[in-house]
Formats: sequence, C-alpha cells, structure tokens
Amino acid sequence: MKVALDTNILAYAEGMNGVEKRDIALELVRRLPQQATVIPVQVLGELFNVLTRKGGRSRTDARESQLGWRDAFPVIETAPDVMLTAADLSTAHQFGIWDAVILSVASHAGCRLLLSEDLQDSFTWGGVTIVNPFAFPRHDLLESLLVIGDDG
Repeated sequence: MKVALDTNILAYAEGMNGVEKRDIALELVRRLPQQATVIPVQVLGELFNVLTRKGGRSRTDARESQLGWRDAFPVIETAPDVMLTAADLSTAHQFGIWDAVILSVASHAGCRLLLSEDLQDSFTWGGVTIVNPFAFPRHDLLESLLVIGDDG
C-alpha cells in the first residue's frame, strides 16, 4: 500500500507547531515503509514556504530540509494531466487548487492514503483516502500500514 505525505506532516516533523506534534510526526515517518511512501513535489515547495515564512528559517536551512526529505522518500512530479485533474477536483469538491494538486498526484501515483491534518479526514477520491494521522484512534488503513512497516 502506497501513502503520500502532505506538507503539515513534514513541517511538524521539522518542529513547527510544537514538540508534541513534532514527536508524533517523527514517529510516524520513521514507521512508514520508505519504499511505499511518496512526497508530491508541491509539498516540498509548500514546506520551503512554511519554514521560511512561519518558521523564520533561512532559505539555506529550508533548502537543506527539502533535500533531506527528497533523500528520504521518492518525490512525485506534477504532470500537466495531473494539474487538469486537480482543477476538476477543486471545482467539484471545493478544494483549494494546491490541496487538489496534492490529492491528484497521490491518486495518479497509486497511493491508497494521503496523510494530512489539513484536509477532510476520511474523504476518498480517486482511490485515495485522506487520513489525519494525529487523530486517535488511528484510521484502520494507517494502522495496518504502520504494522506492516514495523515488520520490515
């Protein structure tokens, strides 16, 4: 099962929004199977913006964070057809365009889950279910992925 990460997961793992969220996000990304986890390229751009604007980090530090995440998990590009699908998704379901891009990329990459605190929890589109990994109890699909990830 493949999973995509939204910006807030990476931002929290980088220490944004407090120690509690950081610890949960770090525990989560450590337990996810690396070969089954992807990052939409849009997320890396948003992360850079969050780290510099809200986090007060230098552009150099934000760039280093981007590179670290790129090295940790495969990055999925946004193709023209994905962008058009995202516009349809945004129109039909009232998503912001950049959130729709992330969901569309996850769908086109064959993901079953998109981990996000910001998007509509349990919304399913294009074979992808949005799951808030900070909600407890954890969604069954996420829990099964983490158990598989723990087994190696």
